[in-house]
Amino acid sequence: MPPSFAYFATAPKGVEPILEQELIGLGAGSVRQRKGGVAFEGDLATGYGACLWSRTASRVLLVLAHVPADSAGALYEAVVELPWEEHLSPDATLAIDFVGRSPTITHSGFGAQKVKDAIVDRLRARAGRRPSVDLQYPDLRINVHLAGDRAAIAVDLSGEALHRRGYRDETVAAPLKENLAAALLLKAGWPQLARAGGTFLDPMCGSGTFPIEAALIAADRAPGLLRPRWGFEGWLGHVPALWRRILDEARQRAAGGLEELPLIVGGDEDARAIRAARANAGGAGLGERIRFERRTLAQQTPAGPPGLVVVNPPYGERLGDAQALAAVYETLGDLLKARFSGWRAAVFTGSPDLGKRMGLRAQRRNQFYNGAIPCVLLQFDVQTESFVDRDGLDRRAREQALERALAAGGEDFLNRLRKNRRSLGRWAQREGIECYRLYDADIPEFAVAVDLYGPWVQVQEYAPPANIDPAKAAHRLEQVLTLVPVALDCPADHLAVKVRRRQRGDAQYERQAERGQWHEVREGPARLLVNLWDYLDTGLFLDHRPTRALIREMARGRDFLNLFCYTGAATVHAALGGAASTLGVDLSSTYLDWAARNLALNGIAGPAHKLLRADCREWVKECRGRFDLIFLDPPTFSASKRMEGTWDVQRDHAGLIQDTAALLAPGGTLIFSTNHRRFRLDHEALPNLQIEDISRQTLPADFSRNPRIHQCFLVRKGA
Repeated sequence: MPPSFAYFATAPKGVEPILEQELIGLGAGSVRQRKGGVAFEGDLATGYGACLWSRTASRVLLVLAHVPADSAGALYEAVVELPWEEHLSPDATLAIDFVGRSPTITHSGFGAQKVKDAIVDRLRARAGRRPSVDLQYPDLRINVHLAGDRAAIAVDLSGEALHRRGYRDETVAAPLKENLAAALLLKAGWPQLARAGGTFLDPMCGSGTFPIEAALIAADRAPGLLRPRWGFEGWLGHVPALWRRILDEARQRAAGGLEELPLIVGGDEDARAIRAARANAGGAGLGERIRFERRTLAQQTPAGPPGLVVVNPPYGERLGDAQALAAVYETLGDLLKARFSGWRAAVFTGSPDLGKRMGLRAQRRNQFYNGAIPCVLLQFDVQTESFVDRDGLDRRAREQALERALAAGGEDFLNRLRKNRRSLGRWAQREGIECYRLYDADIPEFAVAVDLYGPWVQVQEYAPPANIDPAKAAHRLEQVLTLVPVALDCPADHLAVKVRRRQRGDAQYERQAERGQWHEVREGPARLLVNLWDYLDTGLFLDHRPTRALIREMARGRDFLNLFCYTGAATVHAALGGAASTLGVDLSSTYLDWAARNLALNGIAGPAHKLLRADCREWVKECRGRFDLIFLDPPTFSASKRMEGTWDVQRDHAGLIQDTAALLAPGGTLIFSTNHRRFRLDHEALPNLQIEDISRQTLPADFSRNPRIHQCFLVRKGA
């Protein structure tokens, strides 16, 4: 087992909780948040990984000892006893960073001198030679932190501060440090938005720190890959082979991550700032991946699907007078309200009072420090309910947006929504349905789906093809979000917006937002919970409504198995239909928790109704039970790290159907369904089974415009 070390990672004030979570994600052990940083433990690879991968740390220190320091003499005697010959060559150079003071050591320079003397004297006594001092580029930098009568002695593994990524060649006034910028992006939820394909915009980007750090995060690229020097390279405990392996792994991840980079845009009215931003992006190897545009704040427009707007506007301590700055914040607020509805916004300011001039209500406020300046990160979900009446500007902005939407061809979309609401509304009322699809790209120029969940509305934008101008697509979405509340007489806070993209790995299970709003809807006798904001799907597949009704009708007195059970809606219907027992199986704990809540909401409890966390593909091979009715609705594709290998429904369905059909009791029925649009059932691989295609019978009226939404089959064992 490799030796374990004690480490301490320093961070800007306010960043400590973010750094703590980051280190846990990097595999550090015994992680403990402290003032000014985070203590943790791990082997040497853990320390190297923290240096290379931490986006928020300022330095990574390897703690050698905590020694008595109640006097300068006591500090010297304790330091001279440490085995410096194991850490530093007598022919090398060193520097001492000394932080803190005490009644007997009142000056950091004096404390640094005593520590340096102790190290030099120790090495001279053993080797006959002594290291020299190089304050700028030493072979080894020693960090000493004095607190009371004790001092922590550590090797600075980072060397230069970690915010120096190695890409900044040019700068402008008051640049934000890279690690603080990364911490703000993590706090604002950019990693989740990036995985969902959201757009990133910094309309006052300066030298490009936010867009570049956003690209590094989205591309899964280690922030330290470009650094030319590291503090541990002159440390005698350094293991070059281990470091090279960690570097190679990071480079492989970076190469793959660039292919998935979403649209990232930086804008600024200062031509010098745009030149600096482009030069820095080029230095980071991202020159072709980030779009920088010279525009005023008022000229900024959405260039892609909704995502994150991050701004670090000037604040009074350093720039401009109060009246001029207030105008900047008012322009920013008007811009967000008029053009970025459905986006998330984060504004980092040292002048919270100026933030009030934006006319938006912040959902979250987080305290940070930019150097010595206390600052606040204001986070907004830009929806009408967050508008604050400031001189009537919010109402005027909405009226102007409606006029623009109608003038730009939105009248046809508005009329189609109203027509569908009348016709489908009568059908839904007659059938007792409150959750249904109202619109599904009926007009090709408005490529969205609009679903109703009782009084709630979800708009899903289909990701535009690569040949469609992103600005044009963003303009269409802006029209949609303006017109839907008007057509449906829907309050803006009842409107949720998503962008549909193919999800890979575990992304389908991850949160897309963190609003935590759950709504109860009804489907026949079933009561079900939906979440329109936080996940890729709402928890209720609307096109499966007739299939769930069929399951309810067939379930009485039967033992029911729901594989890939998702949020348990089919299980609820089976239980309400009188099933003798139900078992729901899924690999996602998120979905199983959701399913448990749905069962409880309908009063379904007891040992006859169970949920099980397992990989369905493997579980069916090992199960010895028999079931009268089975619902099998696997994902189209999955590469989840929690399952063995990948899953492709077209490639793998025959084997899974065979394994599942083996669990049928005599006379039992398997219902197999898939949403793969080009799926072809492999009948030749299933010769022993009787298969009936019921896709047409299970296609609900609200999906008749899209008959390939799913395919559904009844499967029974042959005679």
